[in-house]
Amino acid sequence: MRIVASFPHKVREIENLWIPLADGTRLAARAWLPASTDQEPVPAIIEYIPYGKRDGTRDRDEPMHHWLAGHGYAALRIDLRGSGESDGLLLDEYLPRELADGVEAIAWIAAQPWCDGKVGMIGKSWGGFNALQIAALRPPALRTVVSVCSTDDRYSDDAHYMGGCLLNDNLWWGAVFFQLCALPPDPALVGERWRDMWRERLESCTPHPARWMRHPLRDAYWRHGSVCERYEDIACPVYAVGGWADGYSDAIPRLVSRLATPCRAVIGPWGHQYPHEGVPGPAIGFLQDVRRWCDQWLRGVETGIATEPAYRVWMPESVPAGKAEPSAS
Repeated sequence: MRIVASFPHKVREIENLWIPLADGTRLAARAWLPASTDQEPVPAIIEYIPYGKRDGTRDRDEPMHHWLAGHGYAALRIDLRGSGESDGLLLDEYLPRELADGVEAIAWIAAQPWCDGKVGMIGKSWGGFNALQIAALRPPALRTVVSVCSTDDRYSDDAHYMGGCLLNDNLWWGAVFFQLCALPPDPALVGERWRDMWRERLESCTPHPARWMRHPLRDAYWRHGSVCERYEDIACPVYAVGGWADGYSDAIPRLVSRLATPCRAVIGPWGHQYPHEGVPGPAIGFLQDVRRWCDQWLRGVETGIATEPAYRVWMPESVPAGKAEPSAS
């Protein structure tokens, strides 16, 4: 644990925090807390993904979650069951068990002395998906979600099928996901049991593309986790973000037009990235935007963001074709 003081709030970092679940499983989290939480609890913002907080997304996690904590929020980066140092097995995307674990984790975080009982979720891609899906389960402490580069429709608008057509993405993403499921935990955090955990993960690995291809039609497998099936289940405010160079931009106008809860949407020129890291540029001050959004819905501070346009987009402009000007010698 170390304390850093380069933000409005000093930040206390916890490299590994165990979140206990009812079935005895522990989820592993990395936490950044304002040092003042010893005297005054604050809202929490969590990111809940399978990419390994210890190494897989560490370079990205550090500046983003540290920034949120430095501006007064408890920030947690949680590994899903079966990923990173978390117990259990990671068997597929968005399983009911994953979502139930997320609901439990939110309740546990809300009950901690450093949290004031209000929790938000932020996530890109997988984390954007499960933020919407968990919001549809309505955990009492979850007050808002920020969903980046995600979709409301797992069958018609995802990396597996689009409009009924099988995508090449189904294969390459399945291969990447297979590798994620097979990664070992860090012995420095889980101790001697790391080898048994790793062996169990290896023995449980199955070819994910084959499973997904057994569901070529819109059946119950895909309807699960597709919040478009019942938009009305989502009751907390949603900030939906996409990029024109990303495959998930189509979901953004659907969410902003069909959610009954307050929804704000932004589509920029970037690809499958958080907008503060967005390329092709320009990137935007996305974390500042997230802070205004969360101040509004987690702190009750009137920031004006709720009265701004609900749907903002980057408008590309065409350039007439022409010969390139010769460069000066």
